[in-house]
Amino acid sequence: MADPTISQKAADNIRVLSAAMVEKANSGHPGGAMGGADFMHILFTEYMNYDPKDTAWPFRDRFFLDPGHMSAMLYSQLHLLGHYGTEDLENFRQWGSPTPGHPEIDVARGVENTSGPLGQGHTFGIGAAIAERFLAHRFGEWMAHKTYIYISDGGIQEEIAQGAGRTAGYLGLGNVVMFYDANDIQLSSEVSEVMDEDTGKKYEAWGWHVQTIEGNDPDAIRKALDAAVAETDRPSLIIGKTIMGKGAVTEEGESFERQVSTHGKPLSGAGASFEKTVKALGGDPDNPFAVFPEVAAFYEEVKTEKHAYAEQKRAEQEAWASENPELADKLEQYLSRELPELDWAGIKQKPDQATRSASGAVLSYLADHLDNMIVASADLSNSDKTDAFLKKTTSFVKGDFSGAFLQAGVSELTMAALCTGMALHGGVIPVCATFFVFSDFMKPTIRLAALMEQPVIFIWTHDAFRVGEDGPTHQPIEQEAQIRLLEHLQNHSGRNSFTALRPADVDETTVAWQLALENTHGPSGLILSRQDIKSLPANGSRYEAAKAAEKGAYIVQKEEGGNPDLILVGNGSEVATLIEGAKLLREKKKLKVRVVSAPSEGLFRNQPISYQLDVLPYDVPTYGLTAGLPVTLRGLVGPLGEVAGLDHFGESAPYTVLDEKFGFTAERVYEGAVSYLEDFE
Repeated sequence: MADPTISQKAADNIRVLSAAMVEKANSGHPGGAMGGADFMHILFTEYMNYDPKDTAWPFRDRFFLDPGHMSAMLYSQLHLLGHYGTEDLENFRQWGSPTPGHPEIDVARGVENTSGPLGQGHTFGIGAAIAERFLAHRFGEWMAHKTYIYISDGGIQEEIAQGAGRTAGYLGLGNVVMFYDANDIQLSSEVSEVMDEDTGKKYEAWGWHVQTIEGNDPDAIRKALDAAVAETDRPSLIIGKTIMGKGAVTEEGESFERQVSTHGKPLSGAGASFEKTVKALGGDPDNPFAVFPEVAAFYEEVKTEKHAYAEQKRAEQEAWASENPELADKLEQYLSRELPELDWAGIKQKPDQATRSASGAVLSYLADHLDNMIVASADLSNSDKTDAFLKKTTSFVKGDFSGAFLQAGVSELTMAALCTGMALHGGVIPVCATFFVFSDFMKPTIRLAALMEQPVIFIWTHDAFRVGEDGPTHQPIEQEAQIRLLEHLQNHSGRNSFTALRPADVDETTVAWQLALENTHGPSGLILSRQDIKSLPANGSRYEAAKAAEKGAYIVQKEEGGNPDLILVGNGSEVATLIEGAKLLREKKKLKVRVVSAPSEGLFRNQPISYQLDVLPYDVPTYGLTAGLPVTLRGLVGPLGEVAGLDHFGESAPYTVLDEKFGFTAERVYEGAVSYLEDFE
């Protein structure tokens, strides 16, 4: 057992550093960080396995922080391990600093996840644990590692915690150890003013191993961690009754612990004395960012030990690889996210089908040719057509991760976060599916996946009002506009933060799948139809023509006899309607009409300006058709263009009736385009 004196000094050093960061920034949350310091120090020095010299070592234990407002605690801990410098801590929450107010993924410094709205961080961790079990089943327990999670009162209360807890318990994720920092203090109130449930009993009901301890008692922490690590059939929850603002004192030297104000204010602003607190904890008020000499020496020993452990595991891996060269090659392929050679042209698509059915055909092929893809569905596999993948594998169940399908249940946000956690872990390609209207539930995680540049693939079917009889509650109108807003944001790498793909027919769907799989710098979304769509015309192979969709927008039907008089543009099922409308315009008005399919404006805007102007020149009248808000296509029709769309919710009726009532017919395209041209002139 570690020297109790050094354990106390190290924890107090973390408290001082955390309080100093917030004090200097005059912004942040010191109280929780001070309360959690004991657990953090013991976890990172005595239990977690990692390589301080290679923070991206694939088989390291993971640490996922859910309460991002406790970032100062994490940065202080990682500072002791050498991943952040003193200047980084001094510039907490400042422009250009690697220590933002809420942690952003930075594996090079030991930060495994961006901590967004509460509840998501711990769900990422459970997703990572699923990926670990998936890989260990295929390559051996030599690679087994734990996922440690830190959650707070707020995270426990968030709705997503129910889905995450249920899933981890159902799957028996014995590789999960979660510490619940139960300090009974929230931002503006005490927990007793919000709830009085028995959290431990709740998690036990989900199948978790639960312990309750004094969260600032080092011996109790060790005993609980020993039991949790030994538990292999159930996820473990350690409820640590910690002290908010532990060690804080007033100017008079009296305790200022357990005060709500220390949750979100610097100590001096909360009513405590920063200088007296630092001194009481063994620090120097004139140099609060100093690491205590004995703590620094201890952590040098820890780093040596952790690196030695990692080297031992690497030797085990090398021995395994020499005995299993083919498996070793496959593992390397998984970890590098290298795709095998896939015969996209060979995927058999039936013409004139719904694009969700076309996606099913692709999934059926990928089930046989992409061994590390995990597909999840929110209890809709027979409707979102992920069952085409499921038919060739099995669902995860407790103790059995030989399959590759996650039955996520009716829990869309949880599913999205679990899949994002799988991507964060690495080695697998996560896909999750539900109806497009339910993307509303998933938005917080979609945004974080984009922020973290994680290549999660979202499948959204039932993409428009053509859901029909189900009525307006199930008919997405504004959802596409919301999702496509992310296409206009750049991530830290300067690329599109999200790639939205709404294919116009079965062959475009194949191409969209290829684009999504090859997109490794952010999430992608496939927006697919429920109803059948007539395949678009092509001279020769329609698949070969559809490959132009990789540029985001392309000419499906070229005008004849000179420059176009009119361009029609859309995506998804509306493109087939535009083709029919173009025929009427040619026959009745003798117009030279071009039809453009634009499955992704984001990809289109990445093309050279010359290509963009070749497809959609600004000096040609352009008319768009969308099943959603007109703004969805506004950026493609140009300043003088017009978009026909919906400015109202849907209705309950057969989709063919809705097409007629809402104006999504060839005749209405003809009438709208003629009226637009008259106004244009």
